[in-house]
Amino acid sequence: MTRAVVGYAAMLEQFAPNEVLELATLAEAHGFDGVMAADHFQPWTPQQGQASFVWNVLSALGQRTAGALGTVSTPTFRVHPAVVAQASATLEAMYPGRHWLGLGSGEALNEHVVGRYWPDAPERIDRMFEALDIIRKLFASGVTGKDTRHEGRYYRLESTRLWTTPAAPPPIYVAASGPVTAKRAGRVADGIITETAPHEKLEALFRRFDEGAREAGRGTGERILRVHVSWAPTDEEAMRNALTEWPTLGLRFPKADIRSPYEIEQMARMVTPAHFEGRLLVSADLDAHRAYLQGFLDLGVDRIHLHNVGRDQAGFLEVFGRDVLPGLTR
Repeated sequence: MTRAVVGYAAMLEQFAPNEVLELATLAEAHGFDGVMAADHFQPWTPQQGQASFVWNVLSALGQRTAGALGTVSTPTFRVHPAVVAQASATLEAMYPGRHWLGLGSGEALNEHVVGRYWPDAPERIDRMFEALDIIRKLFASGVTGKDTRHEGRYYRLESTRLWTTPAAPPPIYVAASGPVTAKRAGRVADGIITETAPHEKLEALFRRFDEGAREAGRGTGERILRVHVSWAPTDEEAMRNALTEWPTLGLRFPKADIRSPYEIEQMARMVTPAHFEGRLLVSADLDAHRAYLQGFLDLGVDRIHLHNVGRDQAGFLEVFGRDVLPGLTR
């Protein structure tokens, strides 16, 4: 048994960039191991109120912290895969061995802003995997010093290479929530990232990822889980935080096609405490939170990145660092 790896999920949708720097530094001081942040152009709701550029924040965090620096980006619409490859390679060159790159198929909330056609999920997923291929080619080009090119179904890359590169490229993980995507990810990615879900669903995702990896002759990849919780000193405050700050976790339908935080705000007015059942642990009980997180680790999750939905992040980090994290094992 070893102590579990639990990192901090920095919510750029909820906190201003300088505040994120302070919170991530505080998280590390309280025993959290590494930081991940998603690449958002807009918050989920106007109440959350922020959406800073993830690469700027991670670059600054590298100077303030010592742990891993991860992001989930969408290299398909708003940003070309070549730009994501350059940003990721630069971050790893600055902080060797600390950066990992996650790729997702995206949401209209962030990607529609450039005014392009927003396709259905199968095309978005195909675009993500083609983007991964381009990024791999560019990472390799930096190591070999030879130009690469790409002429695919969705993207074109004229002959070029990365000029600023790390000694070894960062690992690439794929964000997946369905079994088909998970199996495809297993064939090409170094690991899988997903969100809180029932144990049986997570077991199925990990199993399909492993199947894809075996078929491709690859080793078992890393399993990363982002977990949202709502903890506060009282159950009432924890529920109030969930309803005010992160009601999207109570919306029981896909949100990938919604374009505006104001649309989500209107839909979220229908969310009641009952809608969080099975989707978000809302509790003041630290033992309940400890058991909840341990359950995911027992499924074989390698790394959890934890987000508490309330605004009092300092209180959460202190209490969980002291009373929850030390009891979690793998």
